[in-house]
Amino acid sequence: MSITATDVAVLDGAPAPEAPTRRARLRFLRGGKTRTGLLMLAFFVLLAVIGPWIAPYDPDAMSDQLLQAPSGDHWFGTTHTGQDVFSQILVGTRGVLIVGFVAAVIATALSVLIGVSAGFLGGAVDEILSALANIFLVLPGLPLIIIVASFVPDTGDLLIAFAIALTSWAWGSRILRAQTLSLRRRDYVEAARATGESTWRIILFEIMPNLTAVIASGFVGTVIFAVLTEITLAFIGVADISHWNWGTVLFWAQSNQALAQGAWWWFVPAGLCIALLGTALALINFGIDEFVNPRLRTATGSSRKVKMRVGFTPVARKPLDGDRRSQNGDHRKHSSKEPRT
Repeated sequence: MSITATDVAVLDGAPAPEAPTRRARLRFLRGGKTRTGLLMLAFFVLLAVIGPWIAPYDPDAMSDQLLQAPSGDHWFGTTHTGQDVFSQILVGTRGVLIVGFVAAVIATALSVLIGVSAGFLGGAVDEILSALANIFLVLPGLPLIIIVASFVPDTGDLLIAFAIALTSWAWGSRILRAQTLSLRRRDYVEAARATGESTWRIILFEIMPNLTAVIASGFVGTVIFAVLTEITLAFIGVADISHWNWGTVLFWAQSNQALAQGAWWWFVPAGLCIALLGTALALINFGIDEFVNPRLRTATGSSRKVKMRVGFTPVARKPLDGDRRSQNGDHRKHSSKEPRT
């Protein structure tokens, strides 16, 4: 008959261990960086969903208010043709986030499938999948995307996201392969294999839960890379400039010399949006690192901060004159009490 930890606690008279509380399960959300990053990201997601509906003007509509500074009628000012910059920013948020998240989902799925399979199965499968990852690893991502976009007449958001995903999964695959190689010989994996568990069940229920943090961090990093790549393609005019996003706003501002004309409101809002979205994703990534790495844990990993102890290592110090006299007196007392021979 087996005795559980609860039975032992009852027999010893100690209280039974409590079930994990919700606060412990949501420990990741207790970090200040994580909460800030998630709130900022939620704000941009909300803009992507309702942005085209709440835009005060049609982003393509022209007017006679040319290069007007920010005002009550046009919060972010107007372009050289009288287009409302605020409406362009709101409408363009959706395209940026669609490309970022779609590319990250596809790239993460490929990296998990290839990296974990190569690391766990080993042998010829590992050799083939590792060679495939190495080929994609050395491919120049941005030039290849530019070539693909140049030959396709309609370079929409989904096509760009798919092209970015195909050129950005190899790094994550190599990292997951290395982590899987360190996990596949652990005791709990060998125990599951000894009990007759199938290979794919071991991968899904024994290996994958220990790779969750690495996968999440890779996903966030891929979103950042995809967003910056999409904005770069739009800024240099490779993507379809008829679809509004933050890179398209910067493209038209640069093409019409907004900086030379002093129209700072034409490009500064788009630049700030890019910086704030990148900051939000970076804070989430920092929160994941603090949650996973015990050395980085502060409020994320425990309810109280760990303070370093000063003077923990013993240090020999030179005794003062008073200390010498007291030590000599103690020595004489001990020597007088010694038995004479």
